[in-house]
Amino acid sequence: MKLNIAVLAGDGIGPEVTQQAIKALNAVAVECNHQFYFKPADVGAIAIDKTGNPLPEQTLDLCKNTDAILFGSIGHPKYDNDPKAKVRPEQGLLALRKSLGLYANIRPVKAYETLLDQSPLKREIISGTDILMFRELTGGIYFGQKELSPDGNTASDLCVYHRHEIERIAHLAFKAAMNRKKKITLVDKANVLESSRLWRRVIQEIAPEYPEVTLEVLFVDNAAMQLILNPSAIDVLLTENMFGDILSDEASVIGGSIGLLASASVGDQYALFEPIHGSYPQATGKGIANPIASILSAAMLLQHFDLHQEAKMIEEAVEKALELDIVTPDLNPNNTGVTTSMVGDFIHDYILHPEDRHLNSKHVYLGQSTII
Repeated sequence: MKLNIAVLAGDGIGPEVTQQAIKALNAVAVECNHQFYFKPADVGAIAIDKTGNPLPEQTLDLCKNTDAILFGSIGHPKYDNDPKAKVRPEQGLLALRKSLGLYANIRPVKAYETLLDQSPLKREIISGTDILMFRELTGGIYFGQKELSPDGNTASDLCVYHRHEIERIAHLAFKAAMNRKKKITLVDKANVLESSRLWRRVIQEIAPEYPEVTLEVLFVDNAAMQLILNPSAIDVLLTENMFGDILSDEASVIGGSIGLLASASVGDQYALFEPIHGSYPQATGKGIANPIASILSAAMLLQHFDLHQEAKMIEEAVEKALELDIVTPDLNPNNTGVTTSMVGDFIHDYILHPEDRHLNSKHVYLGQSTII
């Protein structure tokens, strides 16, 4: 298969972790005789510095004329710490989602057996957790009308949802549930919010179209609690934009690091793949950023094009890296000598040497990140 991939590495650690995802994709291309072409473009703070626009027209045009987008991260302290800034890096990502119609954010949350003790939650609570979160991405309070009173003392943000916005992501979630445990958990605040009551009504109308799928509903405060108390009871979680933003970050503690969580943002025509973590400016250039979320986002990109075996190659390489403790310090503080690039090199080499996949840690020479 031939794919043209727009690479929007962005700010902070974005370029470092995205490069490791590209390594994994290059290894898959060699191993499986595919052709992947990577086309870079600016977004976020770096784009503001160059053009004054967090999403330049040429970047948007590139995204519209490639097969998929590999995204890094955006954000910079000089904007984060300036509440008066009129132009912000995050506006670039919001505009990209809206312009490309990326209405569904899909985030897997998995508790890896080899990392159960890395989580702040108890092993017996998180063991077996495998959640697929569907977050609506282009509606809700983030995109609603915003007002600030002339005296600057009163502000409002309008949360608006339309039936069609709920229906289209609901069908994606129900179809995913059919291939999993046939259970969906809808998260809302229908006891208080009119927009949540619309969500619940629409989902309950759609549910009979999928009679094999069990529908459960939780208020968002209860859902936040259940993610900590009994996460393995949740399979497919479906919710609106802001609730999904908060709950998916909360769920990152299950795996032990936000650096493990990949995501896909998809629409009817375009698709973008990114780690859910931020730009982590304190770590920029230090080689300590965890690239696994970005690498797993590359696996989701392959799945999007039905390259499931190729995606599995990446996932197996990631699991081997975790098993052999070839991880950055966020997962093992004692691994100060393991860099972002070393993790990427190991995964690249592991994909290229399928005959050596049975080897254990005694046979891995990490100094050059090759399997011998």
